[in-house]
Amino acid sequence: MTDLTKLTIADARAGLANRTFSAAELTEAHISAIEGARALNAFVTETPEKAREMAAASDARIASGNAGRLEGIPLAVKDLFCTDGIKTTASSKILSNFVPSYESTVTANLWHDGAVLLGKVSCDEFAMGGSNEASAFGPVINPWQRLKADGSIDPTPLVPGGSSGGSSAAVAAHLCLGAAGTDTGGSIRQPAAFTGTVGIKPTYGRCSRWGVVAYASSLDQAGPIARTVRDAAILLTSFASVDAKDTTSVDMPVPDYEASVGKSVKGLTIGIPREYRLEGLSPEIAKLWDDGIAWLKDAGANVREITLPHTPYALPAYYIIATAEASSNLARYDGIRYGLRKRGEDIVDTYEQSRAAGFGPEVRRRIMLGTYVLSAGYYDAYYLKAQKVRTLIARDFADAFASGVDAVLAPATPSPAFGIGEISGADPVEMYLQDVFTVTVNLAGLPGMVVPGGKSSTGLPLGLQLIGRPFGEEALFQLGQVIEDAAGTMSARKWW
Repeated sequence: MTDLTKLTIADARAGLANRTFSAAELTEAHISAIEGARALNAFVTETPEKAREMAAASDARIASGNAGRLEGIPLAVKDLFCTDGIKTTASSKILSNFVPSYESTVTANLWHDGAVLLGKVSCDEFAMGGSNEASAFGPVINPWQRLKADGSIDPTPLVPGGSSGGSSAAVAAHLCLGAAGTDTGGSIRQPAAFTGTVGIKPTYGRCSRWGVVAYASSLDQAGPIARTVRDAAILLTSFASVDAKDTTSVDMPVPDYEASVGKSVKGLTIGIPREYRLEGLSPEIAKLWDDGIAWLKDAGANVREITLPHTPYALPAYYIIATAEASSNLARYDGIRYGLRKRGEDIVDTYEQSRAAGFGPEVRRRIMLGTYVLSAGYYDAYYLKAQKVRTLIARDFADAFASGVDAVLAPATPSPAFGIGEISGADPVEMYLQDVFTVTVNLAGLPGMVVPGGKSSTGLPLGLQLIGRPFGEEALFQLGQVIEDAAGTMSARKWW
């Protein structure tokens, strides 16, 4: 029988509809795969009994002709989405025993459409990180391995990217057919690039943030990670909705994104931002970018250089705004109402001890930085200036789109996946620089998608990034399919 974990969502959906296999069989195959891949440390909480129960209900609905859009499709969910009755930790000690009594809107949409929950996957603590090494439950291991110069396997474990590293690793290792992630400054797109998967951060407001543990509220956005462009389109159609519980949710009809996949890109104009050709850009990243340009030209798209002049200021502006919002959002974790509590001599001591024990070093670093830039005397100098830079970055993109550009093509990351411990040393700025190509998309509230475009000299995946107009996800799926057709899909060799 076909290995059911190797199917795409589109193929699995067809197989379920044709009764080639059942949702129960599909789910059981993935439960077994998860049990056999614990060395990757992708899952924080496995929910096999819940998955079996949901799969049985899916089979009943399929038999009665009432199948939903994702009926019987087994998914993993980043442990930042609140799930009713299922532990939700944000990969932090401070929430290690938190069990919500409510469901996030995005996951509620998935279950309404018939998806099956396999479990909650790890992330950098409170989504603060670019490698998944900041999880309180240990680092997630990338299912890919790099090659040495002589062609042999380098045994050094690699990061899967962050913060949605558990989501990307689970999809790349065929432990689920797709996964829910969140993206604040590249946290879907960078892990997708590192694992040879497809990830899309939708336009800000396209997916509800209600029930998602907040990092930086004006930047956070939920989105899917999948193995193909079509699968990502199928998932986003379920993710997206208007939600009265989220005032930033936009009341617009949700297109059938899958219908855009495979449409001709002839006549679309693609912008190539000159500011993204950074000094010292890796030759293999530059070649990947040039390959992407050639593929889109060959498919009939027009390509021209554009300027986004405020790009050099994006990274510092992002880290000022994101840490300021994190400092505000994480003030609620005080050891009093819920979460970890360390009793002190008085209430202030209780606050201090609870937060010191509950938060990891990266979260503490960002809270302190955010508190500093919001403090008297520094608010105007840092936070307000960063917000002005954000406006200018958004205006750069708006000017490019007003000039006739339909989407922007850029690299996703400055390098392939790196080894655990190789970057997350004494200098956190080195890690922050991994976000250099992705943060502008969040600052401007735009949709961005990463599609595998090739491999590095060490045999690791490299991703290309497409950036679209506000609510222009459909064009990204059109263009992404062109890249996927040219580069092919990728699969890691199983070693775990």
